Amino acid sequence: MKKNTKHTILKTENLSIGYNSKKASSVIADSINIQLRQGELIGLVGANGIGKSTLLRTLTAIQKPLSGTIYINDKSLENYASVELAKTMSLVLAEQLMSKNLSVFELIALGRQPYTNWVGNLSENDISTVNKAIEHTNISDLKHRKCFELSDGQLQKAMIARALAQDTDLIILDEPTTHLDMYHKAYILKLLQKLAKNTNKTILFSSHEIDLAIQLCDTIIVMTTNSVVSNSPCNLIERGIFETLFPKDLISFNKKTGNFRVK
Repeated sequence: MKKNTKHTILKTENLSIGYNSKKASSVIADSINIQLRQGELIGLVGANGIGKSTLLRTLTAIQKPLSGTIYINDKSLENYASVELAKTMSLVLAEQLMSKNLSVFELIALGRQPYTNWVGNLSENDISTVNKAIEHTNISDLKHRKCFELSDGQLQKAMIARALAQDTDLIILDEPTTHLDMYHKAYILKLLQKLAKNTNKTILFSSHEIDLAIQLCDTIIVMTTNSVVSNSPCNLIERGIFETLFPKDLISFNKKTGNFRVK
């Protein structure tokens, strides 16, 4: 019952995603109706090439939907000005950092850009917000190091801290565990779970780590060739949704353990 009383941060109504060309539209997925609630960790999963990145790009206004509507805090995404959107949604994308010569503190402070004056000076409140983000992600010992000195896992934590410093209702991450070993994959996703709970922010991430997502997420969005389904991991398991993700001749899903295995 509690779950249904949480404020909805993002929702879609009959969303259709894909690409427009002069000749025709290429539909990746349609009839997408999802809700992301406050304080929840939401995983977006599906096979390679299924359209996860296209969905994230559409939800973040990087590309336009073919049809349908995206609402953030009950306001249509298309009605947000860029600065207003930057105060509502923060992104951690898979692209490489442009300048790794920044210190970790300087990188995280970039998250305050929507709030600073035109010179970019940090106020006492900005500095306090940055330091809180550093504490939340447990990287105080990295604060003064250069980004080029960091491991992939350390850099990912710093990027998450930058998104936290932006102080938005919604944080969206595209494949945050790419290039990480199993320990650091689990560490990053466990950190996201903790942040959603402790900061009451809504955190959506795409991932191939479906087993970990099942264990850690409040809600999972599953993309298949036929549909986009959103529900709690337990309900999705009961409905047999995960069994439709991969060809059954090689990969099977065990409902009891919540794990995939090779046949």
